[in-house]
Amino acid sequence: MTRTNATGRLRRMELLAVQLKQDAHCTVKDLALQHGVSARTIARDISLMRDQGMQIDADRGRGGGLRLDQNWGVGRVNLTYSEAVDLLISIAVAEQMDSPMFLASLGSVRRQLEASFSKKKRHKVNQLKSRILIGITASTYVQASASAPPKRVVQALHQAFIDQEMLDIQYTREDGLSSKRRIAPHYLLLKYPVWYVVAYDQLRHAPRMFRCDRMSSATKTGMHFHLLPKEDFHPSLTNDDLSV
Repeated sequence: MTRTNATGRLRRMELLAVQLKQDAHCTVKDLALQHGVSARTIARDISLMRDQGMQIDADRGRGGGLRLDQNWGVGRVNLTYSEAVDLLISIAVAEQMDSPMFLASLGSVRRQLEASFSKKKRHKVNQLKSRILIGITASTYVQASASAPPKRVVQALHQAFIDQEMLDIQYTREDGLSSKRRIAPHYLLLKYPVWYVVAYDQLRHAPRMFRCDRMSSATKTGMHFHLLPKEDFHPSLTNDDLSV
């Protein structure tokens, strides 16, 4: 087995342990579909986890499921780089919102996460955090019309934002007009609870602000962009003249 495959298997087993601990009913077939591997591969993983001492019980009969004994802990939390970055950014958002709840512990968690990164990666994470902006709370009118963006859109936007990659999006304006846009997602703006993308619109050749929940599709283009300073987007951040 190559090192890459071994690393992937260890990571999959960590996730399996968490799933079996949390989910009341997991079948080998369901787990195989979720992880994109064969049922035989999952069965081998479960066998190895049992060999390591994990108490994994199986329900007998057709459709029987697997579960990890509720008294078994999943051990130390191991995060991938992208998961750690997401958690750090979430902490940064909470700190910027200055909510009094839970902030006492967040600083300690943030410092421990940052200490796990190399100096180069810490600089990259700090740059990402500086590109997340917190605005005023969205109006009741906006909140009433807001909805959760499609998961596939969130995933594409998330990766494009981190990699500074242009996105092709299908966007619907407030008046119902839909159009295709190519945008460079420079900054993310939270007007709680609504997220916006502060971007450079290639179609309009100008800064624009897009509501994430109005994106029906998003596809990475493979084309990267250089980050522009916040001052270049100042009009769209201070009034609605350039928002769509």
